[in-house]
Amino acid sequence: MLGELFPSRTITMYLARLFVTRIIGVLILLVLVLQTMMLLSESGDILAVPGNGEAELWYYVSLNVPQLIARFLPYSVLLATVFTFWPLNQNSEVIAMRAAGLSAHQILAPLLLTAAAVSLISFTFNETVVAPRTGVLKQWTQARYKPLPKDTGVRLNVYVPDGGNVLTAQRVSGQGTATRLEGVTWYRRDGAGMVTEQVRGTRASFAAPGWKLEDPVKFEVASTAQTQLPGPVVIAPGVTPAQLAIGRVDPDGQNFLALGRSIKALKASGRRVTELEGKWWHKFAGPLSALLMPLLGSVAAFGLARSGNLWIRAVIGMALGFAYFVVDNAALAMGNFGGYPPLIAAWAPFMLFLLVGETVLVRTEE
Repeated sequence: MLGELFPSRTITMYLARLFVTRIIGVLILLVLVLQTMMLLSESGDILAVPGNGEAELWYYVSLNVPQLIARFLPYSVLLATVFTFWPLNQNSEVIAMRAAGLSAHQILAPLLLTAAAVSLISFTFNETVVAPRTGVLKQWTQARYKPLPKDTGVRLNVYVPDGGNVLTAQRVSGQGTATRLEGVTWYRRDGAGMVTEQVRGTRASFAAPGWKLEDPVKFEVASTAQTQLPGPVVIAPGVTPAQLAIGRVDPDGQNFLALGRSIKALKASGRRVTELEGKWWHKFAGPLSALLMPLLGSVAAFGLARSGNLWIRAVIGMALGFAYFVVDNAALAMGNFGGYPPLIAAWAPFMLFLLVGETVLVRTEE
């Protein structure tokens, strides 16, 4: 069965070795050039912070290089496909393989197998290395490259819906039933969404259900009357500690397991998670884009070099590959706005260009 899918062991290893070396070479070149440009752009801001020096520059590089590798690995596979097949076609090696009885799919099989291995490595690398470093780099960038404070578990300026009402807290600490709120404000709204009443307090603790608010002060919007309420009052019966534990979720800074848990918690709190679900599905579809690149770039492999169309075929192959990334980003954007379901937004470009690549290969060579 494998003999029908792949050429001989010698040809398979030869093509795979050519492909791998070109992937590594193109990726190193892209990462070096882009990282140098980004470092030149950001080094001034990094060194402007008192106490920052060479160590912080290398720290920035260590956080940013994994992102560049993850982002440009599919492009490297696409360019490596063209750079592998171009000389093979130019030197009539592809013609020799076809004369020996190999089909276009058999010639392409070693590259597809290598690309599948690259996709698996890319997925593992993204989830274990890129995601946590991306989260740290975003926080460091937002802090303008100042030292990041240690994570104390304290969340600031938390906003949680309570049915049609709203609960806000300037500071949230603790976990579970031991959660404590400070600077609490509860807004009662009518059916039209207008605030009719406001209750403020210094602190609140979980009352199961609701939150026991201390030193409550009531303000009525219609009469503009403010009243000091006697003793603690219970507010926001629909808000649970789990809802307060979920802040802003960065899908790029979490692996698929952590992001799945965040989506589940946000769903339970009644928040919109369409964008996050699209990013969750794309964590699987994104690395598989490397598998498409040999199929899309294989246009450069077939056709007679002496016909003068080799350059045009190479351009077409690269254009198909870059078109995939454009459509992929557009589909994710449409999914974020609710135009597509998250599953369709993440997987439709992959399936579409899989069919396009296969159609082009069959129509031009098979």
